[in-house]
Amino acid sequence: MLKEIHIRDFAIVHHLNLELGEGMNVLTGETGAGKSILLGALGLCLGDRAAADSIRSGADRAEVSAVFEPSGDTGIHDWLAEHELDDGGDAVIVRRVIQDGGRSRGFINGTPVSLQLLRKLGEQLVDIHGQHAHQSLLRTAMQRQLIDAYARADEPLAAVRAAHARWREIEEALERLEGTGANYEERLDLLRYQVGELEGASLSAEEIANLEAEHRRLAHAGDLIATAHSLLAALYDDDQSAQTTLGRAIRELEERRGFDPALAEADDLFQSALTHLNEGCDALRRFADSLDADPERLAELERRIATLKDLARKHRVGMEELPETLERLRAELEDLEGAEHRLQELREARQEAADDYRRTAETLSEIRRDAAGRLADEVAALLADLGMAKAELLPRVEFDTDARPTAHGSDRIELHVRTNPGQPPGPLSKIASGGELSRLGLAVQVATISRAGAIPTLIFDEADAGIGGAVAEVVGRMLSTLGGRHQVLCVTHLPQVAAQAEHHFHVAKASEGEETRTTVIPLAQEERVEEVARMLGGVEITDHERAAAREMLTRGGKA
Repeated sequence: MLKEIHIRDFAIVHHLNLELGEGMNVLTGETGAGKSILLGALGLCLGDRAAADSIRSGADRAEVSAVFEPSGDTGIHDWLAEHELDDGGDAVIVRRVIQDGGRSRGFINGTPVSLQLLRKLGEQLVDIHGQHAHQSLLRTAMQRQLIDAYARADEPLAAVRAAHARWREIEEALERLEGTGANYEERLDLLRYQVGELEGASLSAEEIANLEAEHRRLAHAGDLIATAHSLLAALYDDDQSAQTTLGRAIRELEERRGFDPALAEADDLFQSALTHLNEGCDALRRFADSLDADPERLAELERRIATLKDLARKHRVGMEELPETLERLRAELEDLEGAEHRLQELREARQEAADDYRRTAETLSEIRRDAAGRLADEVAALLADLGMAKAELLPRVEFDTDARPTAHGSDRIELHVRTNPGQPPGPLSKIASGGELSRLGLAVQVATISRAGAIPTLIFDEADAGIGGAVAEVVGRMLSTLGGRHQVLCVTHLPQVAAQAEHHFHVAKASEGEETRTTVIPLAQEERVEEVARMLGGVEITDHERAAAREMLTRGGKA
């Protein structure tokens, strides 16, 4: 519910804090006192556009904030979490700052947000009935939701959503598969050719690496053989080879190591070096003997490597990635070759899903039509009590056989109304006047109170316009009934309505020097008597009017 409104430098309001309570709250006061300013300020918090005169004369900016405490079953905190705006607290703080020049900023729980997001949140928190914004009753989506809630259509709606989700899943799979090409056959032929070409190479990643290694060795065979023979001559075969030099050094050291034992270390190391030198020369000789400069084998290797490089260039991959490319193309070819069969399966499944969706949507439509008739009857009875006995609410529920499946069914739903006999019915938004729309909204809210009503705070801006007497008392009782389930804030000029409220606020305009300021005062019991008496009487309040006010409050259960 709406707990607090804080206004600073808005219109003629200098500074105002208003704390509202549960149930029915009323705002009363003389015409022009500023009651509509409060609703205008709240509208700013909920995303309304700022007027040029929003800022109080002499101030450089206006600021309005509202504190809401939604119950856990409204889904508000889930919505906030989805948009990363939930600060973990119970309260939701909405703030709007209007700066000189018309620029404005909006905040939800301290986070800057767009006006669109403010409006989205506002539509879930507050519903204003009257000649102002946020009249959800005019939105066709809300009209559909009202009828669904009145019909208690949760289960058939869930069935429609499930059937739609299944149909949509199949539809998306078909779109993906059919979208593999307008050039399906061309793609299939290309894949078959590419796979065949790569399979002709018939090499694994390891085989490609071995092929490259063998090619490098054969391509440099002549150089390797020459290098091996040259090194063998220098190390072993020539008269002045390293092996000859080491052998002579070892012999001379062995002849002299008896003269000085310190020579033993050098002798041992040279003998070890000679052993390693001999083993190395043997390995080098075996390597040279194993090399065979085979021009034919080299040419064959070069042809195969050239082929692989051409394939790699075609597929824009490295040569070592060709085996992986082959597997990927094989998989795509397999999918595509099975696509015709899969497409047929999916088309049959889509038809079955569409038939199932239609059946569930038709069931929902029947439930809606039945509920629409009952709602029309109930609203008609309420409108008679509200002084609109000749008015009719005519909900239209038309099943669209050609409509594309949606999550909420295939119905075109719109509330039509006839306000006078002989007048052709028309859409609610075009036929009803402001006062009529306000009372229609009240009647619909009361009719759906035990079924609908997800929006926690309902505001009725002069729902009593153009009525009085016994009808005014009926309006008051209806608003009080709504207050048992919602928080209700009502702007009224009728004492019969004001007397039904749990909380009564008096709005007054006062002059301070050259400034005019609006104040809002919560009324205690005796003050309520005086205000209701003022609304009953004239300039001078008599004891008779005070007695009538007390009786009215007592009858409303508020004395």
